[in-house]
Amino acid sequence: MGGLQKKKFERGSATNYITRNKARKKLQLSLPDFRRLCILKGIYPHEPKHKKKVNKGSTAPRTFYLVKDIRFLLHEPIVGKFRDYKVFVRKLKKAYGKTEWSAVERLRENKPTYKLDHIIKERYPSFIDALRDIDDALCMCFLFSTFARTGKCHVQTIQLCRRLTVEWMNYVIAARALRKVFISIKGIYYQAEVMGQPITWLVPYQFSHDHPTDVDYRVMATFTELYTTLLGFINFRLYHSLNLLYPPKLDSKAASELKEEDEEDFAMNSECYLEKLSALSASLARVVSTAEEEEAELDQFPVEGEDMEKMEAREKEQKQQEAQKKLFEGLKFFLNREVPRESLAFVIRCFGGEVSWDKSVCIGSTYEVTDETITHQIVDRPNIDQQYINRYYIQPQWVYDCVNAKIILPVEDYFLGVTLPPHLSPFVEEKEGDYVPPEKMKIMALQRGEKPANEEEEEGEEEEEEGEDEEEEEDDDNDDDEEDDEEEEAEEKNLKKMEEQRSQGKSLQVKVTPGKVKVENPARLEQEEKAEEKRLAIMMMKKKEKYLYDKIMFGKKRKTREANKLAAKRKAYDDAEKAKKKKARK
Repeated sequence: MGGLQKKKFERGSATNYITRNKARKKLQLSLPDFRRLCILKGIYPHEPKHKKKVNKGSTAPRTFYLVKDIRFLLHEPIVGKFRDYKVFVRKLKKAYGKTEWSAVERLRENKPTYKLDHIIKERYPSFIDALRDIDDALCMCFLFSTFARTGKCHVQTIQLCRRLTVEWMNYVIAARALRKVFISIKGIYYQAEVMGQPITWLVPYQFSHDHPTDVDYRVMATFTELYTTLLGFINFRLYHSLNLLYPPKLDSKAASELKEEDEEDFAMNSECYLEKLSALSASLARVVSTAEEEEAELDQFPVEGEDMEKMEAREKEQKQQEAQKKLFEGLKFFLNREVPRESLAFVIRCFGGEVSWDKSVCIGSTYEVTDETITHQIVDRPNIDQQYINRYYIQPQWVYDCVNAKIILPVEDYFLGVTLPPHLSPFVEEKEGDYVPPEKMKIMALQRGEKPANEEEEEGEEEEEEGEDEEEEEDDDNDDDEEDDEEEEAEEKNLKKMEEQRSQGKSLQVKVTPGKVKVENPARLEQEEKAEEKRLAIMMMKKKEKYLYDKIMFGKKRKTREANKLAAKRKAYDDAEKAKKKKARK
């Protein structure tokens, strides 16, 4: 009867999981450091299938990690850096306490730092994997770049996020990669196509705001630390794919066009370069030359399993895309100070347009409002004092709607003070049988080169009216004689009928039915109004109040029923007594 006794909860699924506290002790890390490490390495807690078995029979709520993930963390070089940082803080406190300022300076100079390059390479084996996962990175970096310098977040992090997002926007402009834009309550959604991958991100509005208190900024800052490293790698690779210098530099010709008047009044010399870059109004310098080379046309070959029709459809789509990239080419825009400058400049430049603004708004304006070659001025006011006759004054929504429609829309619907058409989301695609808004139908008709249905109907009605008028004018002269003859014939017939009726002794009678005057009873109307008010009050009651009201009403109804029954019995008894008395008298 030999053999070791098997212990409970030491085999099977129980050995695959480990609690957070045990994992932390195994790694010799504090809870914040353990959390940071898990975020950076992409390790998340797992819910066991049989929680009671794993939790050694207990049902207490606990966080579990896979044992293999924790073993994987044991060999992470960053763990050593976290420990070194703890030692550094301890030594620094000691030096401060002893007022050894030379030791404090020496320690600060040798502060332990770490890089996340190896983690990025480990988590994203190929460049396409990194591109697919860039959506969250862009959203977080754009959010941090809008933060005020209040001390909730490191200033260096805010500056780094701003620099990386500006680099990304400049790349999208250079590659003409933007496809969709949508203005929502949360912010502005953008979608670009980079190396065949659709990338969607959200940019919050540039409002001054207080930092919300119910957000853990340390967790957000850890994610941002990872995302800034990832975005830096991606920006570097994308710039080189377009033969652009990295870090980006303005083209010498474009830089000379920018106005350099009073730049010192707006920014320091150290900030001027980033401000010019973030203006998004000038093109970037290339590695070899800025001369535009003619792109060779690629031969089209059918892909495996693709017939000629599909290939033609693909070619047509590519042509449409190329046309969309040149949507605003040849147009010159001027932005008024009240419109969202950065968003509009970004969108207009992505589609080949030129853009400028008043030099007092921001560094980087390229021409003045008095320039006669300006085709469109974007204004968000009901009216403007000085207007030039050779340009359109339109509201900002026109730019975004044109991008989503992929054509230049008519400007009449977007003039100053006009009620704007609905701003439709380009991310919603209706299937067969779904409701399609009439505004979208109108845009689809314009895309096909047709006139919208409403306009066609109006034109048709106008043509019919014109046709009827012309026919009437032509026929007036011809019909005058015919109408006179017809009237004479009708009069003769009526006279004959009247003579026949008189000869027979009949008289023409007209029946008139008397109408009844409806008398409104004010008491009845008042009663009806009270009944309606009572019904509405009952409908608006809360659940608990309604329950109590129903109980009370049920009790009242029961009492009235019982009273009615007693009255009926009393009446029946009285009737029986009367009948008896009558019989007795007889």
